[in-house]
Amino acid sequence: MKIMNINKLSVLAVSLLLALFTSCSIIEDVEYDVVQNPLQMHGGDVTLQINGKFVEKGLNSKVIAELTPIFFCTDGNEIPFQTEIFQGAKAAGNGKVVPVEGMEFKYSSTIPYQKCMSEGEVKVRIVVTKAGEQAIEPILTEKIADGTTTTPLLLNLDDKVVSSKECNFKRINSFTKQATINFAKGKFNILSKEKRDEDIKEIFDFISNSMEDDSRIEIKSVEISSYASPEGEIDLNSDLASDRGESTMKFLMSKSKRMKFDSGKDKSFYTVNPKGEDWNGFKDEVSKTDNEDKELILRVLQMTSDLNKREQEIRNMAKTYKFLEKEVLPQLRRSTITINYDQVGYSDDELKNLIATNPDTLNVEEIFQACINSEDLNTKLRNYNEAVRIYPNDWRLTNNKGYVLYTMGDIDGAGESFEKALSITDNEIVTNNLASVKHIQLGKKSDEVKSYFENSNLKESKYNLGLVNIEEGKYEDALLQMGNADSFNAALANVLLEKYDLANDILDKLGNEDANVNYLRAVLASRTNNVESMVESLKAAFEVDPSLKSKAKIDREFINHFQNADFLAIF
Repeated sequence: MKIMNINKLSVLAVSLLLALFTSCSIIEDVEYDVVQNPLQMHGGDVTLQINGKFVEKGLNSKVIAELTPIFFCTDGNEIPFQTEIFQGAKAAGNGKVVPVEGMEFKYSSTIPYQKCMSEGEVKVRIVVTKAGEQAIEPILTEKIADGTTTTPLLLNLDDKVVSSKECNFKRINSFTKQATINFAKGKFNILSKEKRDEDIKEIFDFISNSMEDDSRIEIKSVEISSYASPEGEIDLNSDLASDRGESTMKFLMSKSKRMKFDSGKDKSFYTVNPKGEDWNGFKDEVSKTDNEDKELILRVLQMTSDLNKREQEIRNMAKTYKFLEKEVLPQLRRSTITINYDQVGYSDDELKNLIATNPDTLNVEEIFQACINSEDLNTKLRNYNEAVRIYPNDWRLTNNKGYVLYTMGDIDGAGESFEKALSITDNEIVTNNLASVKHIQLGKKSDEVKSYFENSNLKESKYNLGLVNIEEGKYEDALLQMGNADSFNAALANVLLEKYDLANDILDKLGNEDANVNYLRAVLASRTNNVESMVESLKAAFEVDPSLKSKAKIDREFINHFQNADFLAIF
């Protein structure tokens, strides 16, 4: 028996002619065209595709030929692809029938990638039987393909985590403080006892305290709303309400002069709003009483739309219902003083000092702001540790502590913080962060990790899902998820899609300082047959990370240059 193997290797195709002869012809020429050589790993799998052709009378009509491509790893492992069975027109079996005139065929088989497959070659084992008996000795061809490029494994799991920015700290907060001055019936002068009321004393104490050097209170303005009770004539009550407002303003201005409160001396500091008759106040005050006829009184007033008649009804009822004159109407003859003021919070320097020396004095928003302001990572971590100690149930603080730990490279510590944050609240920030940690800890995707990313609408989650897409060999999807990110992984996805111009643009933006960036640039150069760029990029990669030398020596991305003197000289 004589076996002839003709193996022609080129960038585009491998054509293998097998001429097998016995005393009578069993297999004539079988032409193979390996679609992708060297083989490539994508999504954790390796696919071998062959376009083949049996020539006329290429297979004896009575024989069955079993063809099994086998990946031979250099470490001795043999990993078979799917066996394909062909049979002659008169042979009994379930294989593909090869007619006398010959035929074309397509072969495709996918197997899980194994680490040893990074270095090896594919050969075909052919077993020929006739009538159930082995017709010839099994034949092993010469190699038909090399294997395997593993460029997707360059993926950098740089999952993006998110710090909460939901801090409600305000440097300046606006508040109001109120007091009321009551007047005698039909009068607008302020009685001495009203000036001594507790609420009036409180507002003057408040003003006085705001004038202290260390005060954080800044009084902005004063509003005065003045009213009359609705049992008199409308016009008179309107004038009376106006007079009461003016009287209140003059009282405050006089007091401000004695206190040396400069802002309060100026009339423009005040806004006087005379409200006239206080019908709403009347209804409210009547409703507060426990008089058994209060609902009747309110219904009568609601049924009377004419204001003059309504006033007469009140006067009539006041004679009958003495509680109106004693409990209700006096409360309506008033001016309401509203002080509008700002409370100025701590400055950044004050927050920095307090969180370092006395953090327990800060409320949760103040301490959160102090943590956010920190720039040095060690200081930021110390501050978040204090914040979490004082406010252990605030998810933002616990999450952001995890963010700092993640940034510092303490992935396990970050995971503990994110787990704690998730126990406090379940939101897309925390779930993204926890999934990012799990992704890195596993070193690969998982259904749980992928689910977390898919269920989040965060920009960072979409980027992280792009990493999973690259692991799955879905490079177009990855680029869609990553958006316009000029990252190493985006460049990698473009290389794997053979979008070399786009990949090169991104790599140019990433500079020359990172070893993997230079290594990927060398892969791109090799694929585009730019030997000079390939060599220079590998040199730059080795300078940063010498361990890449051993990878590059066997990397099938460079197989066409394995004998190149310039390539060999860099090792």
